[in-house]
Parts: sequence; C-alpha cells; structure tokens
Amino acid sequence: MIRGIRAGRRLSLRELEAQTGLNRGYLSRLEREQVGDVGSEQVRKVADALRVPEDLIVTEETTP
Repeated sequence: MIRGIRAGRRLSLRELEAQTGLNRGYLSRLEREQVGDVGSEQVRKVADALRVPEDLIVTEETTP
C-alpha cells in the first residue's frame, strides 16, 4: 500500500527518507511488509509525508 501511494505522489524513496527522517532501507522493507514491529511514530511520519490518514498505511502485518 505504501509503495503505491508513494508512487502516486511521485516520490522517490530518497525523497520520502528526507521527509520522514527514516532510513531508506527501512522504508523499502516497510513497503514490502518485511518489518514486523512498526512503531506509531514511524507510521505517523510516513502518513504525514504521504498526506494520508495513518490507518490507510497500517496493515495487520505492520501493527504490533
């Protein structure tokens, strides 16, 4: 979901990294749902950068 939203906004991972302060590798793993425990702060940062509600980017795989 995150990758699709990011692509729709025409943001590169590098740009999302700059906007969120989160490591590009971490963001890539997050997009591929390879991060097991995503904190609320990370979710907020990504949601704010993509200008979407937090619950839109949170899936069962990304919630603690």
